[in-house]
This record gives sequence, C-alpha cells and structure tokens, in this order.
Amino acid sequence: MGFNDEIKSFAQRISQIGEGIQTEEATKMSMIVPFFQILGYDVFNPNEFCPEYTADVGIKKGEKVDYAILLDGSPQVLIECKWCGQQLDKHDSQLFRYFSTSSAKFAILTNGLEYRFYTDLNEENKMDLTPFLTIDIRNLKEQTISELKKFCKDAFDKDNILSTASELKYSSLIHEWLTKQTDTVSDDFAKVILGDIYDGFKTQKIIDKFKPIIKKTFNNYINNMVNEKISSALTPDTPDEAEDEADVPTSPKKKIVTTDDELQAFNIIRAILAEEIDLSKITYRDTESYFGVLYDDNNRKPICRLNLDVRKKYVMIPDENKNFTRFHLDDLVNLYDYKTQLIAAAKNYE
Repeated sequence: MGFNDEIKSFAQRISQIGEGIQTEEATKMSMIVPFFQILGYDVFNPNEFCPEYTADVGIKKGEKVDYAILLDGSPQVLIECKWCGQQLDKHDSQLFRYFSTSSAKFAILTNGLEYRFYTDLNEENKMDLTPFLTIDIRNLKEQTISELKKFCKDAFDKDNILSTASELKYSSLIHEWLTKQTDTVSDDFAKVILGDIYDGFKTQKIIDKFKPIIKKTFNNYINNMVNEKISSALTPDTPDEAEDEADVPTSPKKKIVTTDDELQAFNIIRAILAEEIDLSKITYRDTESYFGVLYDDNNRKPICRLNLDVRKKYVMIPDENKNFTRFHLDDLVNLYDYKTQLIAAAKNYE
C-alpha cells in the first residue's frame, strides 16, 4: 500500500474512533503516535522520536515538549499534543516558547485531528504565529497529502520544505481571505472594487449599499469559473462522437428537452459535491416533470429534483427517509445556499 492510500485509510479509522477518546494521553497513543509511524519514524526509538523532550525556557528548567523528531541527536521537529476534543487556537504559545530555545526548524501543534505546521519565516529562531501548513485529517486533499509527504522520514529535507513554506503560508491566508469575502464582504474589499467603478465619494453609506452587489457578483464570478472548468472537463476532446451520431438513423423526437439552465444547475451541484463525493457517482436524468440528479445513476438514489421550466424555479432535496423538501430559487447560484442539504442527501447512499 502506497503512502497516499495508507494515510487515507488511517484518516478513515481516526474519524471512527475520535469521538470515543477522552484524554490527551489516549489521543497521543491512538491517534498521534500512529500518524508519525505512517510517516516512517521509529516511534519506539527515543533517539529518533523522543517523548518528553526537554526544552528549557529561560529560567524555567526541565520544560518538556511532548515529542521531538531527532536527526543525529539534534531536534528537527517539535511536536506539542492536545486532546482531540480541544481546539488548537489558544495553545500555540507554549510551543512558541519551546521553539526559540531549540535548534529545531519546524514545530507541529496537533490534537490528532488537525496538524498545524510552523517555522520561522518572519524572524529567525522565532516561531511564526501563523502556520504555513494546516492538515485536517478528516478532510484530506491530494495537495495537502503531497505536502505532508515532505515530512516523511525518507523524504525529509529541511531546505526543500522551507523553499515552499512561504508560498504555502500566504496562499493559505489569501484563500482564507477570499473565502470570507464570499460570505461577508469587508469594507476594504468593497473600497478596492469601487475605486475603479464608482466616481463619487466612497462614504460608508455608499459602501454599505454596494456590498451586497459586490458579494453576489463575486460569487457569480467564482461559480461561473467553476462551471466552465467542469463543462470543459466534460466536453470530449475529439469530434468522434459527433461523427458516429451522423451514421445512426434518426429516431422520433422526444418530448424531453434538457435545457442549458438544467445543465448549468447540474454542473453547480457537481461543484458543490466535489469536495465530499466521487464525481463519477453523480449523474442526471431528465424527465417530462422534473430534472433529476442521481447517485450512481439509480432512480432510487435521488440527490435532488429540479424544476426550472416554470416561472418559480425550485429544487427538491430528500432527507434520509426520502421525504422531499422544496426550496425556491431566485437564481441558479442560490443552489449554493443548500450545500449542506445536497451533500447530506448524497452521503445517504455511500
């Protein structure tokens, strides 16, 4: 089994046992130590994976960090652990103190579910307050797995990791900032947009007036880009299919006509499900009464039903008992408002 498959299998197991773990020590033994074992470290060799590593801080002697990864007796990575039920946001100060007294270039703060990787990009020997890489074991992506591989024992190269750490850190911060704008447009973002399109004074009243417009336009722009990517991926590269169709005798025209709006809605739904569901499982069937999005091309596994041919457009989403709830749509982009319900409906069939 390769590293990618092994770490994904491990993540599945962790998701199953995480809720039953009640202490920090149990978190270490059941979740954190096995994680570093998968990375290739001999977790039973204290000369390589040292528990309770001493990191004296100022006048405090005998201060210990939970684990340290050692190379030739020198610490390379400090690891501070918390119980899997704790949030990590207020627990980096202790690791910050340890980092400044150690020769280690990297530090990891983890609760077994989330791993935050730190270094000293801003100031030498002073740990950054913002991690350059965050990995959520419950939501692994191929890109983060690739970055995680760099911390495997047989691939560990300090200079190689540092060469990409800055880009990772700031691309993550930019992504986080842009994500916030899709939810709540900030005054500063609104001012930047209005600077090129609005000639009048940018008073707070004007900014507040334009913020909803900017939010809607920004979300539409992103959605259109996603739809174009998906449509491009679904479009055949060669005209063979069209040529083959020319040789097939024409059959009587059907009453069912799949509209552009229906196809666009299908692509939006695929984009919504992409992070959680295997897209090869998502199909559609058009009927005379509705446009259905299905799991595994099975009519008994509906994800939703759409009616876009009437003046009042709506989507119907089933619960676990296949009882449908109707949601009206002012615009196709409003499908994103029902992301949680759509994902839940698809996951019912996994």
